[in-house]
Amino acid sequence: MNATLTPSTAALIVRWFNLTALAGITLVLLVALFDQLVLGELPCPLCMLQRVAFIMVGIGFLLNVQCGASPLHYGIAILSALAGAFSSGRQILLHIVPGTGAYGSALFGLHFYTWAFIAFMLTVLGVGLILLVEARVGEARPTTVGGRVGRWIGVLLTVVVLVNIAATFLECGLGPCPDNPTDYLLLKGKP
Repeated sequence: MNATLTPSTAALIVRWFNLTALAGITLVLLVALFDQLVLGELPCPLCMLQRVAFIMVGIGFLLNVQCGASPLHYGIAILSALAGAFSSGRQILLHIVPGTGAYGSALFGLHFYTWAFIAFMLTVLGVGLILLVEARVGEARPTTVGGRVGRWIGVLLTVVVLVNIAATFLECGLGPCPDNPTDYLLLKGKP
């Protein structure tokens, strides 16, 4: 049995990786928005930096889905994931000091910033592995990889980004965001 990876199979793997990664990043941002808008847990400034990093990772995958896979797009995803890993890693380090407590509630026993760190590191690992597969695509490279599903996930990501921008503006206004937000700055009643 010949176990070599054909260019057409590699192209299919790359296509589905990018679609799945884009959907996964969009889901992460949707869960964060649900936690904020429905459960009422406002993100801290480090949480917002992690959201920006997830958005940028999503943009890297969206570019791959809409324009075709490219090392430039993967570079955007990797650099954004590393920035997000630094931000979430910093938040983990802030809260492992005894007596400091944690920020926000936990999901399956881990706080969102810990999940974010795991997701960012898995993104770096996944992109590194898919680049190995990408090297086999060669002539089988499709001109468009996302199709209708990719467009709809891209639209959903765009909506999620716009809602995040609006929510951040309501929470922080045009100034710096509070370290431990308790309510939306622009929705507060006048004193």
